[in-house]
Amino acid sequence: MAAVAEELPMAKALNAGLRAALAADDHVLLMGEDIGKLGGVFRVTEGLQEEFGVRRVIDTPLAESGIIGTAIGLAMRGYRPVCEIQFDGFIFPGFDQITTQLAKMTSRTAGAVPMPVVIRVPYGGHIGAVEHHQESPEAYFAHTPGLRVVSPSTPNDGYWMIQEAIASNDPVLFFEPKSRYWPRGPIDFGQSAAALHATRVVRTGTDVTVIGHGAMVANLLQAAQLAAEEGVSIEVLDLRSLSPVDYAPILTSVEKTGRLVVCQEAPGFASIGSEIAATIAERAFFSLESPVLRVSGFDTPYPPSKIESFYLPDADRVLEAVDRALAY
Repeated sequence: MAAVAEELPMAKALNAGLRAALAADDHVLLMGEDIGKLGGVFRVTEGLQEEFGVRRVIDTPLAESGIIGTAIGLAMRGYRPVCEIQFDGFIFPGFDQITTQLAKMTSRTAGAVPMPVVIRVPYGGHIGAVEHHQESPEAYFAHTPGLRVVSPSTPNDGYWMIQEAIASNDPVLFFEPKSRYWPRGPIDFGQSAAALHATRVVRTGTDVTVIGHGAMVANLLQAAQLAAEEGVSIEVLDLRSLSPVDYAPILTSVEKTGRLVVCQEAPGFASIGSEIAATIAERAFFSLESPVLRVSGFDTPYPPSKIESFYLPDADRVLEAVDRALAY
């Protein structure tokens, strides 16, 4: 098989990854609101019910707590359910099931009952949506022991990471950046570029390390290109996994550059960026030439869509932080 077969948008790459998982294991099934006949709001599951049937691609009632609760029961009976939460803000009716049942079941049974459940969550901004349709709640779940939390930023990662998440015997919160559903990228159908929980260096540099996940990675690459035109070399890392975090590449990069800027769409307080900043300050203090800096959404409720551009970090805000890091 050719290394790179074609270019696909992430939505189609995820569709291909789900199709591969369904074909490989009869115990895999998909559940969610409007995922069958409609193919999901973002068409990620388009065509899968027609191909695999209504017993494996299931249109559920509009009840997130019921979806997650049913998935827990199915996992206890040996199935590998993949649940879709239609929009990020809709996950909270299922929060109790996720944090008090799904996350704890394996520990509660001393490992006797695995929970191979994947919860797909379209998240983040940049699509001009209304309230409860553009949020970044990933820190709630990364904070919860017993859950794995990941977020792809490219179609290739979408294709491979969804299959790796489904193969996991632990529950995985799979956060899909909505604004990256449509840009196309190459898919390597021969081999995954990195393991599910591996941080990946996507651009090498020598002056400053910047790190982000999901949709932020595209902004970081844009910032790095603009900085290069002014003679500043930025190393860009894609976090990919939010829990657990693969710190080895981050530490290696910071030891080289001496500076770190952590970026995210979510609010900054008590966030993924906060945790990474604290850990790097603890573990790489003597390599740092400046404080670890954070770029994030503001600590306010997500604003109306007309002013989301003022809320969401862009390349300019990243470069402003890079300038401050270099000024020390």
